[in-house]
Amino acid sequence: RAQAGGFPLRWGGLFPILTEAGEAAGTSGSNFLMDLFMARRVVAAKPAEHVDVGSRLDGFLAQLLAAGVPTVMVDIRPLPQAPEGLAFRQDDATTLASFKTASVPSLSSIHAAEHFGLGRYGDPIDPEACFTFMRSMVRVLAKGGTLYFATPIGRERVEFNAHRIFAPATLQRIFVEEGGLKLTESAVITTRGVLVKNANPLDYSRENYGCGLYVFKKV
Repeated sequence: RAQAGGFPLRWGGLFPILTEAGEAAGTSGSNFLMDLFMARRVVAAKPAEHVDVGSRLDGFLAQLLAAGVPTVMVDIRPLPQAPEGLAFRQDDATTLASFKTASVPSLSSIHAAEHFGLGRYGDPIDPEACFTFMRSMVRVLAKGGTLYFATPIGRERVEFNAHRIFAPATLQRIFVEEGGLKLTESAVITTRGVLVKNANPLDYSRENYGCGLYVFKKV
């Protein structure tokens, strides 16, 4: 065992980091761009309370909490300790049965719907669960309320238990044509990780693995 600056070096536990010196500062990955884009819109709306289903606690939700937005987090998995400003509700969000119809003015699900019904997080196998969940969000959204939604888009398919990729036309049908929501803003993060603001997701139906960012209003 050798010493370096007072810290022991244990050769059996080497942890070489060889590439970071040439990398760009900070991070600009797709998840970072997505969370920041959506969080800015929620924060700007200043909801008295915001309800989220399945989004990352250490990404999108952390940004809401840092901005002082009181937030309710719904997830099928337990949360041993909720940070200040976060109310946690453990529930299978497929039906959002614990929420009354038209009761939630500010609602989000950021990169979560694609996992529903695949069993990845301990939920039952159900090929229709993701679509049931989308319709459940429409049901609980209050009149005049806002839904912030993000999910993979492109060539529609299921990739085993990891996730789905939705055709933009599928989301258009469920939320707008069937659900009656109004799309007020949209953007796309391309397969290459480029954020395109004010983009029409329908123009990105041939993406391999893009991300559609949607802001809907219930009129």
